[in-house]
Amino acid sequence: MIALPFTRSSQPPLRGVRIYLREPLNGDYKTWANLRAESREFLTPWEPLWNADDLERSSFRLRIRRYQEEIQSGTGYPFFIFRNSDNRLVGGITLGNIRRGVAQCGQIGYWSGAPFAGQGYMTEAIGLVIPFAFDQLRLHRLEAACIPNNARSTRLLEKAGFQREGLLRSYLKINGMWQDHFLYSLIESDRHTVNSMVNSKVTR
Repeated sequence: MIALPFTRSSQPPLRGVRIYLREPLNGDYKTWANLRAESREFLTPWEPLWNADDLERSSFRLRIRRYQEEIQSGTGYPFFIFRNSDNRLVGGITLGNIRRGVAQCGQIGYWSGAPFAGQGYMTEAIGLVIPFAFDQLRLHRLEAACIPNNARSTRLLEKAGFQREGLLRSYLKINGMWQDHFLYSLIESDRHTVNSMVNSKVTR
């Protein structure tokens, strides 16, 4: 049995100034389904096509089961993002596709509910996942991919210190079409450079 670095019983939520991140639970279904339904038009250009039963409770149970399997195997750590002030679900962020051995790498993916986009919640969420990945999971490299015309996502990643490495041609089938993606990465040592730059600007 693998010892889990993040479980409901041994690890508290990741807490920030305005939000906290925790493992998705079956009890989150209604809140999640309502937010996803409300945000469907907003999310559609950036996600794979939704299945006809995507928002059904049975589909959500399977999603939770898959999340739990990923946590147990150490290959993924999904989080829902909640606002501290009222425990409102605002989106989700996942550290997934974790490869150990010579790679020690993982990929970050995220989504925001339409009513909460552009309010800085995802910036804070990424800021919580980065130390979790590097300090607790001991990863060496984080990756993220985004469609080139997704200006909001590219700004988010660059603000978090990710560097663009190149273009992945026809990388993922998004909204029913194979689409190119920019590949971004953050190396464990990069964050110290980013922190130094930020601190330098503050003290000037």
